Amino acid sequence: MKVSEEPCQCPDCRRFYKEHDRLIRQFPTLRQQQEINWAALQSFRTLCGKVLEDLQKKLNVNSLSQYEEDCQTGTAEKKEKSITQVITDLENINAHLYSIEALMERIFDVKVPDEVEDKFREVAGELAPDPLNIDRLKLNRLLHQTPDLPDK
Repeated sequence: MKVSEEPCQCPDCRRFYKEHDRLIRQFPTLRQQQEINWAALQSFRTLCGKVLEDLQKKLNVNSLSQYEEDCQTGTAEKKEKSITQVITDLENINAHLYSIEALMERIFDVKVPDEVEDKFREVAGELAPDPLNIDRLKLNRLLHQTPDLPDK
C-alpha cells in the first residue's frame, strides 16, 4: 500500500499531529515517556471506572423509580437497553485497560544509561519541531487507514 506524502488534514489527524509533537517536546526521555504513558493509562482507567460506577448506580435507582412512568410511554426498555449497552461497553474498556496496564508494567523494567537518555532527547529535538515530519506522517496515515479507524 502506497502512503500519500501529503498529510491528512482531517480534524482527528491534525489533533494527533499537535498532541504527538507536544508529548515528544515535553517528555523527551524514555523515563518521561514511561511515566506519562502510565499516568495517562491510570487517569483513563480511573475516569472510566467512576463513570461506570455512576451509570450502574443510576441504572439500579432509575430501574425502580422510572419503571412506572416509562411503562406508560413505552420507553423503559429502550432506556434500560441503552444504559445496559453503555455499561457493557465501559466494562469491556476497563478490561482492556487492565490488560494494557499489565503489559505496561513491563516497560518499567527497562532502564537505560544516561547516554541513551541523551539520545532520546536528541531524537526528540529532531522529531518534535517538525510538524510535517514525514516518518510521523506516514505512521499516522497508516494508522488512520486501519479498519478500526476508517478514513472519513
